[in-house]
Amino acid sequence: MIRECSIHGYFSDDDLCPACNSDGKFIMRTGERDGIARKLALVLRHAPEKFSLEMDINGWIDVRDVVRQFKNSNKRGHHWLRPHHLRAISETDQKGRYEVRGNMIRATYGHTVEIELDLPTSDIPDSLFYPCDSEEAGNLLEVGVNPGGRAHVHLSASIRTAAEAGRVHMANPTILEVDTARMVATGETIWHAGVTVYLTENVPGEYLSIVDPQDPVLALLRETWGEEE
Repeated sequence: MIRECSIHGYFSDDDLCPACNSDGKFIMRTGERDGIARKLALVLRHAPEKFSLEMDINGWIDVRDVVRQFKNSNKRGHHWLRPHHLRAISETDQKGRYEVRGNMIRATYGHTVEIELDLPTSDIPDSLFYPCDSEEAGNLLEVGVNPGGRAHVHLSASIRTAAEAGRVHMANPTILEVDTARMVATGETIWHAGVTVYLTENVPGEYLSIVDPQDPVLALLRETWGEEE
């Protein structure tokens, strides 16, 4: 559920504003939020044409056009939708998947459509992390990491976030450490996208190393995964 505090703005998945404990104003239910967010991901990352929407070179689409097309596609289900609902989804997304500026909205990462990124490139951490299958790790150290079906390689700010991202696709991901300090020093560009997500066009193998499987963070995560199973 998303609610809006008159002082502190939108908040989600809490009965009360986490800053002042006020009830706030109801904005949308969890199911409504999740349904709209899935459509946003499709439109803003992959296929704006499916809703007859036009994206500019930097990935922006007019919020009002998105609302209009979503309502046209499901007049009964989305009759309530307004631009502020999309802003609420953007501002409460913990991973920072979306960005709203004025009347425009875009995805910050995850694109399969080609766009020109104008995201921040300063203050990049000296190391970032990438999850992979253990059988792929040795090969990646030689040939590097390429984006595959995406427009960019996605890197994580920490071992934990990389491992959690990897767990979506594999049971026990191996984590590669990326020497981003050396990448930046040699002229490679890295963009800061979501809260913990960074993007680059590719990572040459010379900048990669395997994180020790006995790393304390990884060891604790594997213990947690084992308990979940």
